[in-house]
Amino acid sequence: MNASLRPTVTVTFAGCGDAFGSGGRYQTCIHLSVPDHSPSLLDCGTTSLSALKRQGLDPTEIETVFVSHLHGDHFGGLPLLILDGQFAGRRSPLTIAGPPGVADRLHQLMEAMFPGSTNVRRRFDVEVMELAPGATTTVAGIEVTNWEVNHPCGAPPLALRVSLGGKVVAYTATPLGPTIS
Repeated sequence: MNASLRPTVTVTFAGCGDAFGSGGRYQTCIHLSVPDHSPSLLDCGTTSLSALKRQGLDPTEIETVFVSHLHGDHFGGLPLLILDGQFAGRRSPLTIAGPPGVADRLHQLMEAMFPGSTNVRRRFDVEVMELAPGATTTVAGIEVTNWEVNHPCGAPPLALRVSLGGKVVAYTATPLGPTIS
């Protein structure tokens, strides 16, 4: 294939269903891959680990998870992703970037789902970064800009704009959905 025709970003909707799995769909989990960079996720709902495996996507290769907000159908799969990495022999670091409060909420969720799991020494580092609404930052080599949006969830919900592979992927959990430019 001509190099100019090769996609620079591959977007795979591993999950795009609602919180209740209506129609048998998996919860929000959008896999982004670019040549020469580890894959990232936009959101990681509770069913994401199953959704990724069903698509043939290796969860241990994911370097970064961008979280839009702290409802379970958007971040509830993080404990499963982390624990699967431990049992699968993952060695590479995992970075989770989300709204203020994501670190505390993830800790609480892990302890609620798997008591004692936050005290286990892992084979890989997990870094949790809190994104200040309205800011632009670099997370694991990916530039991300975010804005606070209107969505009741107990922490500032974010619309995300990630720049990777020479393209921009914009994502919001509101009805507008993702766009690529």
